Amino acid sequence: MHTFVYARVSTSDQTNDNQLLEIEQAGYEADTVYTDTVSGKVPAAERPEFGKMFDTVTRTRKPKRVIVTKLDRLGRDAIDIMTTVKRFSEMGCAVRVLQLGDLDLASSAGKLVLSTLSAVAEMERDLLVERTNAGLARARAEGKVLGRPRVTNEKSATEIRAKLSDGASVAQVAREHDISRMTVMRIRDAA
Repeated sequence: MHTFVYARVSTSDQTNDNQLLEIEQAGYEADTVYTDTVSGKVPAAERPEFGKMFDTVTRTRKPKRVIVTKLDRLGRDAIDIMTTVKRFSEMGCAVRVLQLGDLDLASSAGKLVLSTLSAVAEMERDLLVERTNAGLARARAEGKVLGRPRVTNEKSATEIRAKLSDGASVAQVAREHDISRMTVMRIRDAA
């Protein structure tokens, strides 16, 4: 059986070494390894090395399997993951996620587990959004001001406008008030 291993990290200061070691310690010997350095927000089909792996899996005739350490390596969200697993399944490729134990996600039982996990993950995300919105609404009702704190007040904004109208440059006013040039321009343009 041809074993494809896929590992992904989000930034260039991270390494795939732990993922590859974990796969090796689980008893899988990789025939081909693909690694990406790309955000988890990028869909699987848009990840360069993942795309190359998919093309190679498509051309491989003998029995094959894809091994990853975690479910999020297969896609950015539940729909992307399910689509990816379905595409591999249609090619006769097993999909193993070490995080879930030795379960082939392309099998009937694996699809059931994947659907359940996806539904739970989606529900968790919806609950998180609801809790966040409720917290924001409560804070507004209590009179709290949301967002970044203002770096200027009306008095300093008036001084800034006066200096600008007297011919001072934006950069000079920004230095004097220890604020960004963009803030000075916003105050100027709001007048």
